[in-house]
Amino acid sequence: MRGLLVTVMKTEIEDLIGLGHTKLGFFKEVQTKIGELQKSNIKLEQKRRQVQAILDGIADIVAVVAPDYRIRTINNSFYTVYETADPLNALCYKIFRDRDEPCPACPMREALQRNRVCRQHAIITINGRNRHFAITASPLRDAEGAPGDIILVKRDVTLEKEYQEKYYHAEKMATIGLLAAGVAHEINNPLSAIKGFTQGLQRRLPKLEQLGGDEALKEDYREYLDIIHKECQRCADIVQSLLTFSPRKYPEFCRVDLNQVVENVMRLLHHRLKQLPDNMIRLALAHDLPAIKGHPAELEQVILNLVLNALDAVDETTGKIVLRTRSKDDDRVILEVTDNGLGIDADNMNKLFEPFFTTKPMGQGIGIGLSTCYHILQAHGGEITVDSAPGKGAVFTAILPRYSH
Repeated sequence: MRGLLVTVMKTEIEDLIGLGHTKLGFFKEVQTKIGELQKSNIKLEQKRRQVQAILDGIADIVAVVAPDYRIRTINNSFYTVYETADPLNALCYKIFRDRDEPCPACPMREALQRNRVCRQHAIITINGRNRHFAITASPLRDAEGAPGDIILVKRDVTLEKEYQEKYYHAEKMATIGLLAAGVAHEINNPLSAIKGFTQGLQRRLPKLEQLGGDEALKEDYREYLDIIHKECQRCADIVQSLLTFSPRKYPEFCRVDLNQVVENVMRLLHHRLKQLPDNMIRLALAHDLPAIKGHPAELEQVILNLVLNALDAVDETTGKIVLRTRSKDDDRVILEVTDNGLGIDADNMNKLFEPFFTTKPMGQGIGIGLSTCYHILQAHGGEITVDSAPGKGAVFTAILPRYSH
């Protein structure tokens, strides 16, 4: 038909179900999304609380710090050390160090620049007391590996440092005591001789006076001998004061079962041996071993030093140590400590039993262990020998006399 205009229009959902129904469906979809978001927020909040609970359970101070030095998160351990009410969003150097500008050697800045974990020890004055902290700064990296915030962990090691200093002081005092005892005994011998001869001359003075002669010369002799005697006595007092530094006294020896002493030492090492392979140390103790005459505590010290040296020498995975006892002849008992460790260089063999000689790294030994073993065994009437070669381990042999009535 002419003049008839047909218009084709696109049909929308509103045309089919109506605008009201469309809005109703939209609102339902929005409500669904809101519900999902609320559940997601609840889960995120639960995770946040869980993470915060984990942080609060850590005894060290843990803080998350932004690159601009502002504290984002802190755990409860912070409040046991610092008295700041609210450190959040505050500058870390102001809170931790009471400074107005960033610290010169800042582990956080170094961690950001190098994008790796940085560690540092620092002494910080808090409430008038110096406290030692081991500080670790770890960068939190984004998806591309770039550093963002920094996790700062501060461990208070003040008590550990104090105990460490006491331990080193005790080691130094033990060393001084060993030296003092040696020096004192070496001085005592000539001092006793001088004092004895002085007293002998003083006893002979009356006979010299009966012979006549120059009275002034006799008076000089009397004065000089009196001075020598007094000075000898003063030296003896000084030597006695030196001996007060030494913890060692002459012990009373008794009948000792060497096998029992070895087993006691193994019990002392029980906690350390739990961290090592089960078969690293093996005992080969002779049955019906004759008793020896000695001091159990000092013999334990000898065996303990030998075993600890062997543990330092062997590999933690392939190391083997054998403690063997046996009798030799009719009057001696043998203790051998054998290891398959690094061995000993020929140049060091003659220095092993010297005080302060050690092949261990700095801070791991002061070189008096074997020297102490030597002096203890010598006091027991025994001796100690070593057989070793580089790469072939070592055998330390302690020889002790049998107990006799």
